[in-house]
Amino acid sequence: MRQIPLIDMTVHHAPRDFSDSLALGITKVLRFAADLFFAKRYGHRAIVLETVAAVPGMVGATLTHLKCLRRIQDDKGWIRTLMEEAENERMHLMTFIEVAKPTVFERFMIVSVQWVFYLFFFGLYLLSPKTAHRVVGYFEEEAIISYTLYLKEIDEGRSPNVPAPAIARHYWGLAENASLRDVVLVVRADEAHHRDVNHGFAGEIAGAAAATNITPYPWHADKLEANA
Repeated sequence: MRQIPLIDMTVHHAPRDFSDSLALGITKVLRFAADLFFAKRYGHRAIVLETVAAVPGMVGATLTHLKCLRRIQDDKGWIRTLMEEAENERMHLMTFIEVAKPTVFERFMIVSVQWVFYLFFFGLYLLSPKTAHRVVGYFEEEAIISYTLYLKEIDEGRSPNVPAPAIARHYWGLAENASLRDVVLVVRADEAHHRDVNHGFAGEIAGAAAATNITPYPWHADKLEANA
């Protein structure tokens, strides 16, 4: 099995202005709603939250692309990075669908939450890209906490450590005998990468230098779907 990058669990961007405080407030409200609705059903929580998590990258890439066309300027690699983020979060969703098998109600929740969040985030990005990227950075901080708690549930026997789905073994290059615990570890490393990238983008928009202390991605397959 390929090596999983080490991540810094202590990273937190302390709010420095109203924009940061607003982003953190939005994140805490959504975290409260997730805790209230899903409690410790982490597999089902992941399904809905990864649906939301896949939205910002696509929105950011689209609006950055259009801005660069209007201004006839280079995107500094942001578009590809954000598209890759959206794709990666979608693979998280596809993996946890195999693990948790969502109910009809949860599938309805996926559709509903996705549309509401898409419209909200699109509007937020138009108004303040810095705040939008900061929101994603804080989202990912919370995602790392959630997946760490999921690992604890698995390690303490409260959540079954089922075999990793084929789609996950292919995408992350996991061993044939890989388990759900291995999947959660690579997903958490993905989220750490997104955390650092989006906090870095928010900082760049505010005038800071490009971030250099970014958690590396785990290995990902070029072709996303497992071979039949």
